[in-house]
Amino acid sequence: MERKRLGLIVNPVAGVGGSVGLKGSDGCVEEALRRGAIPQAENRARAALAELLPLRERITVFTGMGPLGEELARGLGFDCVPADGIPAEHTSGGTTRALAAWLQERGTDLILFAGGDGTARDVYQAAREETVFLGIPAGVKIHSPVYARNPKAAGVLARLWLEDKLRAVSACEVLDIDEALYRSEVINTKLYGYLTIPRERRYTQNRKSGTPPSEESAMESIACRIVDGMEPDTYYLIGAGTTTRCIMRQMGIPNTLIGVDLIRNRKVVENDIYGERILRHIRGNRAKLIVTITGGQGFLFGRGNQQLTPEVIRAVGRENIQVLATKEKLFQLRGQPLLVDTGDAELDASLRGYYRVATSYYETAICRVDTE
Repeated sequence: MERKRLGLIVNPVAGVGGSVGLKGSDGCVEEALRRGAIPQAENRARAALAELLPLRERITVFTGMGPLGEELARGLGFDCVPADGIPAEHTSGGTTRALAAWLQERGTDLILFAGGDGTARDVYQAAREETVFLGIPAGVKIHSPVYARNPKAAGVLARLWLEDKLRAVSACEVLDIDEALYRSEVINTKLYGYLTIPRERRYTQNRKSGTPPSEESAMESIACRIVDGMEPDTYYLIGAGTTTRCIMRQMGIPNTLIGVDLIRNRKVVENDIYGERILRHIRGNRAKLIVTITGGQGFLFGRGNQQLTPEVIRAVGRENIQVLATKEKLFQLRGQPLLVDTGDAELDASLRGYYRVATSYYETAICRVDTE
């Protein structure tokens, strides 16, 4: 194999607000760090590059200085060429755009970028039609299908491409939402354009789809089932989504559409709760977690609900996770398993297996949960 040129962009603050209830990182990095958020983009990029270690002697990584990719690539032993002149101290969308342009000028065979929908949008603004890209999911929402299903899948797909075992490409949508409106529970998704990615559906995620109004009665039926089955003196974590929102509406209590709420005895303990704040309530107490899947993608964890940290999921326990989904949402997946991408490989592995998914008041589907 001739020596390949791999481009790498790491947005070091991508998704930093997710685990602390900020629904993103745009304009709120300082607040996220104040709340105790720990940036994860570099770790997720590391998981992708780990799949390329067998090719380390045959790849030159062109990347940004310091935390933009250089520290990671050098730490893993890759031959590395950093982009001098693109400062890494204060990153922004302009940093990503400048780095994407620089990488294309160097004739890279593939550009990997770690971030979320905002990062994909910045990459797109600098992209040339002939360049092949692939996203490593490290953001909060990640509606865009230019991303792999998880970091490992990104690395596996990148290796296939660099080894010339895969040459087919697809033009996939770059989607993003207004995070200011998103935090106000207004979801406004916009198509910005298309990026060319390697075409292999086993490793890339689907575009997120919304819940159609016609599903309202199905969601109400599921909500009645959950409310009628609630146990006294038990904490219930109600995950994000329109399906779970119906549960709160059934009880006549306020909820957070794109956040996580904690209730007990059909009363709100705390709305829009996250991470350590959740653990303070549920440690040593009976707790259950109610989640739905992301439409079109099938994720249970890792897309839009990072408030449910690995520590929270472990504290609840797999046996206390209740999954809800309308039949239409399951049908949209066309047999694809439900997915988990918590950022904790050991936890993800423990969550694999079969789950009962409530699809109406009386009906249940058996669905497989996997990581890829």
